[in-house]
Amino acid sequence: MKLFRVILWIALSASAALCQQVNLTQSDGHIDVTVGGKPFTTYYVSPVTQKSYLMPLRTAGGTIVTRGFPVVNDVSAGSPKDQAFEPHQRPLYWGHGNINGFDFWGEQTFDRFYNDHARQPYGRMVLKKVEEVRSGSPTGTVRASFDLIGGTDLPVAKEIQEFTFSGSADTRVIDVKITIEAANGPVTFGDTKEGTFAIRLAKELSGANARMTNSDSAQGEKNIWGKKANWVDYSGVIDGEPLGVSIFDGNENLRHPETWHARAYGLFSVNPFGLREFSRDAMQDGSWTVPEGKSITFSYRVLLHHGQIGDFNVAAAYEQFAKR
Repeated sequence: MKLFRVILWIALSASAALCQQVNLTQSDGHIDVTVGGKPFTTYYVSPVTQKSYLMPLRTAGGTIVTRGFPVVNDVSAGSPKDQAFEPHQRPLYWGHGNINGFDFWGEQTFDRFYNDHARQPYGRMVLKKVEEVRSGSPTGTVRASFDLIGGTDLPVAKEIQEFTFSGSADTRVIDVKITIEAANGPVTFGDTKEGTFAIRLAKELSGANARMTNSDSAQGEKNIWGKKANWVDYSGVIDGEPLGVSIFDGNENLRHPETWHARAYGLFSVNPFGLREFSRDAMQDGSWTVPEGKSITFSYRVLLHHGQIGDFNVAAAYEQFAKR
């Protein structure tokens, strides 16, 4: 009986460490997320931005792993002289550079920093409704619906974003589900590298500071960019904390395992549509059309872990995710 009580105590202690309370608090234009009473991230759905996004992302220890701009549409914290400035790359977002000919990856707000976008009109996301804001343990969830608008006022599609948050003593997790509904006619995703589910990491996780690794044990941008993989991880040290950020590709996704638009400068993106651009083979075409009345769904897991890859078993964490 004594041994049983010890085993039960260990099991309950482990369960408590894994199951932390997640609280979501809705305000005007944003939703704050805490895990175990600590700030984790904020979901921005403000009508003054051209797409929704999460900012910042924090580890269980409170370390911020994403860059600090733009804040709404303010880029004063960045510098347009930076080679990888690109303010449209939000800390965590979903968008594609060619949906029915419109660019939902870039943002017209930041056109003053570029002079090469005349070839393609922009698209934007317009919030319809925050459909669910649910706190709980071990998870909390937010779900919101948007209209995708091309140019001035052309309805392109409907988008539903769902984020489920959880965490433990050493990790933070976001399970992501993005659904595009062809509610206004067929929806075609064009072949471009500019997409699709992405994180823009802090400068401490870029260049020589970061260790980029994928599920095939490849290292560095040269061996990861444009390649297929189940997951990719960036590891490094920020403010003295060894840590890593992983994206897991859902095994039900189109063309799983998807192709990675992952750059050493901190753009961390997965994209199933850019086959021609990634392969540099003009005979390939990664475009995909969703017929009117149908939909397509993408799912991912974002994992923030204490300890760099090697100290933290990312492969085992992915296997657990893949068995859901």
